[in-house]
Amino acid sequence: MIKVIDVSHHYGVRPVLSHINLEVRAGELLVVMGPNGVGKSTLLGIIAGLIAPAKGYVEVNGLRRREREEIELQIRRQVGFLPDHPWLPEFMTGREWLLAIGELYDIDPDRFMDHIPRVLELFQLSDKGDAPIRTYSNGQKKKIAICGVLVSEAPILILDEPFTGGLDASAILALSRLLKHLADCADVTVVLASQVPEIVENLAHRIAILGSNRLVACDTMERLRAQTSGSGSLLEVFEELVNPETLEHIESYFNRPKV
Repeated sequence: MIKVIDVSHHYGVRPVLSHINLEVRAGELLVVMGPNGVGKSTLLGIIAGLIAPAKGYVEVNGLRRREREEIELQIRRQVGFLPDHPWLPEFMTGREWLLAIGELYDIDPDRFMDHIPRVLELFQLSDKGDAPIRTYSNGQKKKIAICGVLVSEAPILILDEPFTGGLDASAILALSRLLKHLADCADVTVVLASQVPEIVENLAHRIAILGSNRLVACDTMERLRAQTSGSGSLLEVFEELVNPETLEHIESYFNRPKV
């Protein structure tokens, strides 16, 4: 479904991604993890077509991103993208925004008119659907942005930190179960970046771990455990692969000399 081929990128003289090669299968839920500043958002932006990589390219269903305008438009109709800090038209109501997205993606009107109230109810926004987005709390703005991606009914979802931004526990539960259902039952391909291993450990078919601007590992949870100590949570596996000195630093902090 998605191929990332020898992608490198930099900002000025600072390298962000270095020779990333990655394949995402149709119907797979791939989680991208990594420390702050290693290029997770940049990688998702490149996959989503918002950023042109300095080197390499991305293919979606055999079509190369950013090659020609008509090809890029064809790809974008298949992709729903949630950035880490999504833009929202605050003068519009939530319902108007979702209606506009349904029209943009050429969804049958009967279909999205049925979908919109259901997704608003799922994220506890039914009473805010006809209020201007500027009146929403930060968490409610994140919820309506997520609703917009879901209303697109795109077969490929690219989600940058979907579980942060003020989401409450109910929204986290709803989103995690929904993404699991889409990937397992509806053949929707999901690529998401997350810093919350406790949430994504049971969601991911595979986990791609970035470190020092390169791809450190990409595999199932079971195989990642086999590459490390053979046991432990995703958080412990992640730290062993990327920051093996973390536990030493913690011990050093608490065992500082007395003065």
